[in-house]
Amino acid sequence: QVQLVESGGGLVQPGGSLILSCAASGYALDGYHIGWFRQAPGKEREGVLCISRNDLTTVYTNSVKGRFTIARGNIKNTVYLQMNNLKPEDTAVYYCATDRDRYSCSGDPGMYSYWGQGTQVTVSS
Repeated sequence: QVQLVESGGGLVQPGGSLILSCAASGYALDGYHIGWFRQAPGKEREGVLCISRNDLTTVYTNSVKGRFTIARGNIKNTVYLQMNNLKPEDTAVYYCATDRDRYSCSGDPGMYSYWGQGTQVTVSS
């Protein structure tokens, strides 16, 4: 059974930073792509960033370019989303996701079978 658990969300002031973690159990993240998505109230879930199985990064949301980065951790089975210079429009529930039957990144949530429960990020003064 694949389980993904996000953590690290919270309330932060505009311009602040957060690091989100995605930890997996029952599944080796090495060799598989991991996507980060977000969903704001009343909006569809959108792809943010993805790291491929050979550690290439794809950005799906232009507004996060230069501010968000994704990386695999030294701790096995963990992927991080570093978010800098946060803005109120970054407020959303953030999810990590993966898939065992597809081997490339996608910004389409439908291309992922396994999801975490999400972690809330609120950017507000």
